[in-house]
Amino acid sequence: MIVALDIGGTKLAAARVEGGRVLERLEAPTPTHDRGPEAVTRAALELLRPLLPGARALGVAATGGVAEGKVTALNADTLQGWHAYDLQGALHEATGLPTAVVNDADAAAWGEAAYGAGRGVENFIFVTVSTGVGSGLVLGGRLYLSRHGLHAEMGYMRAPDGTPLELVASGGALDRWARERGWEGAREVVRRAAADPAAEAKLTESAGLVADKLADLKVMLGLERAVIGGGLGLSAGYLERVRAALGRLDPLYALEVLPAALGADAGLIGAADWAGRTSQ
Repeated sequence: MIVALDIGGTKLAAARVEGGRVLERLEAPTPTHDRGPEAVTRAALELLRPLLPGARALGVAATGGVAEGKVTALNADTLQGWHAYDLQGALHEATGLPTAVVNDADAAAWGEAAYGAGRGVENFIFVTVSTGVGSGLVLGGRLYLSRHGLHAEMGYMRAPDGTPLELVASGGALDRWARERGWEGAREVVRRAAADPAAEAKLTESAGLVADKLADLKVMLGLERAVIGGGLGLSAGYLERVRAALGRLDPLYALEVLPAALGADAGLIGAADWAGRTSQ
């Protein structure tokens, strides 16, 4: 049995995981009064404490750039003051367990590779289209990681106008666009798409931008499959729009697109499996 921890900007999740199955899951909000690394680590350890007995390793999925167990926030509003913070060392010292830390999208990619929609192929990308756009790569059956911690960041690839993709194609981007019109947010854009041409155009634009980047990565990396997750990515009709956009391109760019299979547990399962493999 391995314990897993998922550190996000709004939520902390912890679980006991065995054989790709979540046996027990706990959640708590990420501290709002102090999002510095020490405060978040204390809150995470408090959440983990009842799950630790009997564990042989600890796997951690963390938002931000991760290099050699150290975490640097890519968005200062999400985690404040995180710059090369040795999260792996802090958690290992506190728990005594072999500890592995990976980026949350990388953890989800590995979870889908080992137990979900990435099984059966060696080269695939996991993309979560949610508040932002996150991604993780599995190439040659191995999780792709860089020494400096910045890798597979599809959300920071540039749209045709030079803007980072997640600023124009994410659920957060649709939220901003919707509220300018007095709508509730991205969910209302999805609901209105069938009857409102403007909502349909905006949703199709988002899916098309994601598809364009997938097409580029397919021919660059030899991808066999893309796995899509996230609140917007798994909303009604979104995958079909991505597939349709890819289908309008030359067959050279054809790529299988599947929905994520592990849902909100992908990061926990992936982090646990990664820790289990690297701690042996």
